[in-house]
Amino acid sequence: MEKRELVCVACPLGCGITVSIDDNGFVSEVTGNTCKRGDTYARNEVTAPARSLTTTVRVDGGKAYVVPVKSAGPIPKGMMFQCMKEINKASIKAPVKIGDVVIKDILGTGVDIVATNNAE
Repeated sequence: MEKRELVCVACPLGCGITVSIDDNGFVSEVTGNTCKRGDTYARNEVTAPARSLTTTVRVDGGKAYVVPVKSAGPIPKGMMFQCMKEINKASIKAPVKIGDVVIKDILGTGVDIVATNNAE
């Protein structure tokens, strides 16, 4: 049995959580969390960690050279560098509006990369 120590980021409390993983790789117990979100966070973090991705994308023909973007949902942690390579190749034509999809379904993750600001 393996035990992993985490600090929960699901809410501002930052609980210290211990996750017990059985010999088959399944989570058998989560302790230390003070809410249900902590349990869910811990289970996901040890089995399929994912993160939000924020960066910028080049703007063609606009007043600004770049526009801030983010992933519309979490991306598998192991794919972050691959996603950044794809985003670095991308550009979007001005004008850009908040919420515009810059890259649809990046690398087959089912997650879009969207603009988080306007660019004239």
